[in-house]
Amino acid sequence: MNFTNKLAAVGTALALVLAPVPAVFAQVEAKPAGDASPVFVVDTSSFLIQTMSSNQFEIQSSELAKEKDQEVAIVEVADMIIADHTKAGETLEALLADHPARPAEPTALSPKHQKMLDQLQAAAGADFKALYLDMQVQAHMEAIALFRTYAGSGDDQTLVGFARETLPALETHLAHITAVMQGEHH
Repeated sequence: MNFTNKLAAVGTALALVLAPVPAVFAQVEAKPAGDASPVFVVDTSSFLIQTMSSNQFEIQSSELAKEKDQEVAIVEVADMIIADHTKAGETLEALLADHPARPAEPTALSPKHQKMLDQLQAAAGADFKALYLDMQVQAHMEAIALFRTYAGSGDDQTLVGFARETLPALETHLAHITAVMQGEHH
């Protein structure tokens, strides 16, 4: 990746940071003046639906990356994401075995995640790599925001614990992806 592409990728990542708050935060509840509780509150149902979709997107997009790009750094990132997100999904499934918040039907990819996966399937070569890395940055930044918010304001202590335990892995993924984008990890 040349300097111009790196600069564009960093610009894209910065734009994602400054982008409007994700739709998952649409469930914001007004707080009375002087209330020191978190500004954003994510209800348990929204947290679960978004988490399950995001988890599946991370796994499916990373499996696709391993098929389309054999560069060592990409394969390493994809392997790490697949392993950690598979483990997180299994942990969440176990926590939800008899949980009242468990969705009645398996959660499919959200329309947004499906569109992102479709774009990745259509891309090839250097375009695929850039798109994959950009989408991983976006997805992980959104997941980190979601997990931090739920960890601080969630109403189900079992799932709050899951959010807190999973957050460091999401942050590690973002750091690895950013390093690959910057060419520091080969």
